Amino acid sequence: MDRQGTHTNDRINVAIDGPAGAGKSTVARLVARKLSYIYVDTGAMYRAITWYMLRRGIPPEAHEQVDDLVRDMVIELIPEEDVQKVLINGEDVTPHIRSLQVSGQVSQYSKLEGVRSRLSHLQRQMALRKGVVMDGRDIGTTVLPDAEVKIFMTASVEERALRRYKELKDAETVTLQQLEHDIAARDRLDEGREISPLRRAEDAILLDTTYMDIHQAVEAIVSHCRSHVNGERNHS
Repeated sequence: MDRQGTHTNDRINVAIDGPAGAGKSTVARLVARKLSYIYVDTGAMYRAITWYMLRRGIPPEAHEQVDDLVRDMVIELIPEEDVQKVLINGEDVTPHIRSLQVSGQVSQYSKLEGVRSRLSHLQRQMALRKGVVMDGRDIGTTVLPDAEVKIFMTASVEERALRRYKELKDAETVTLQQLEHDIAARDRLDEGREISPLRRAEDAILLDTTYMDIHQAVEAIVSHCRSHVNGERNHS
């Protein structure tokens, strides 16, 4: 039994997909906390690789160089109270991965087959023991196609831009209009890429959070998870 009284063999994997700025990371972290599960921020992993390559001046067009570095890279996710620390080769890169520069380039690196293959492998390893909440762009379709609960979480471009704008505060000079433009462009890149494009899995539950707050989104997903576990228990 875990601390919430659920049998360990009742644990399931939860895949939360959706476009940039939908609030997936925040919601997924809180869902994991409510269920006493492990949260895996796949977006942070792609951002970490992007920052690492940018710092070394390696463009996404240098496929072989990127692939060589990623193949031997040690990426660790360390959960803390309100954030998940990301380490690359032992270096904490968490403070750097949310910058506008990284946001503007992450799609270019994350569409590379070598990058996606390496990270998908690591993410599947993390989910083997069940009890994982994982968010990203292709979790339900590619990384964890057998996840017991799949959510496709979205919101309007305008709402997603507003949320990102509030997150940035005064840290960087960017207009709301620029963020709307950037997010719409990111959607087009993610949906149009050849390797694991952003799309809703056939069995994913659509959750439009345009008019929902974080608490409502979390409760909706937790409710789906508990319904699934109870349904399975009743059938066994």
